[in-house]
Amino acid sequence: MVTATGACLSLYLYCKSLWICYKSIGWRGKMEKPENVCENRCMAPFDEENYLVARTREILPGACLDMTELPHCRTISLYLLNQAYPQLELSAKEARRLMEEPMFWIFCWASGQAMARFLLEHPEWVAGKRVLDFGCGSGVAAIAAAKVGAAKVWASDIDPLAVQATTLNSRLNAVSVEVIGDWSACTEAVDLILAADVLYDSANLAYLDRFLKRAPEVLIADSRVKDFDHPPYRKIGQFRSTTLPDLAEPAEFGVVNLYHAKVA
Repeated sequence: MVTATGACLSLYLYCKSLWICYKSIGWRGKMEKPENVCENRCMAPFDEENYLVARTREILPGACLDMTELPHCRTISLYLLNQAYPQLELSAKEARRLMEEPMFWIFCWASGQAMARFLLEHPEWVAGKRVLDFGCGSGVAAIAAAKVGAAKVWASDIDPLAVQATTLNSRLNAVSVEVIGDWSACTEAVDLILAADVLYDSANLAYLDRFLKRAPEVLIADSRVKDFDHPPYRKIGQFRSTTLPDLAEPAEFGVVNLYHAKVA
């Protein structure tokens, strides 16, 4: 038996490598609604949550989604994995299922919360702009951008459950976000791309140049890359942040750096 915390940490890089593969080929899977939906104390009157609760419990038995206020972004709440769940145990079969269907959207990662905090404290970075949140997960950065006056916000993620989670979380926070799968589905002009916690694999560094071909400005939040050096990106800030629920990660992953690049 392994704890959920241990499983999440040990499978973190592996599952994110699968995510890279999905991005390279595009997601073509279909989702079907379950016949029976699990009850949850935090259910809202949206079909998305009913389905997300059922799928969460199917992949992580005993888990539920809690409406969670972010400690560094008090104006934002998200449906996340319940804080008590990481204390439970996973069988080998359940751990494999988690590996096969990584659900990054059930966490608000430290880099995502740091990005959201920065935007809430500095609304001038997005006010009046058309913003795309790449690899949105729970949608926290997109929601923050919408809250502080972005003209239009897209949130993209190739995981269909993340798409539904971001849709639900946007409704929870009463903001308008257009949620899409692959980021190439956005064909309109974009002023700024946001990307939090996407540089976990060196192969993803190629996206840094692709971002600048798609938009004139990019903001990156990252706690995984050491000695980041990728002109024209430059470091503009550093935050202490946390992942919710707590994964007991090494302290270094709670130090989030923010990088900015702008096309000359």
